[in-house]
Amino acid sequence: MSHIKGQSRPAVKQAASTRAPAAAAPAAVPDWTYFSNHGHVLFCLAREPDMLLREVAARVGITERAVQRIVADLEESGALLRERDGRRNRYTIDPDTPLRHPNEAHCTVGMLIDTVIGSEE
Repeated sequence: MSHIKGQSRPAVKQAASTRAPAAAAPAAVPDWTYFSNHGHVLFCLAREPDMLLREVAARVGITERAVQRIVADLEESGALLRERDGRRNRYTIDPDTPLRHPNEAHCTVGMLIDTVIGSEE
């Protein structure tokens, strides 16, 4: 039986509670996400091509050194091009780069970015 939203699910009995509801806990940071850090870095640079890697690291929640390694991976794959602009870098994404995993190889980096962040113009 499928457990996809909108499809039949087995019935679950809920016990009636006699206690008052507990106060809402503050929103916790999830311990996993649907995208890897590589994806998060790619999304940041797609939104803001001039973003400092220090800022990317803060937004993604990883170290600046980890972001540097990820940027090197993305450059090596051909998905990202780094250009010097004075003392700063500007990043350009090649939207035609295919995704790396066989399950998604029929899709491109551009398709992923369009799906997740859309065209914000």
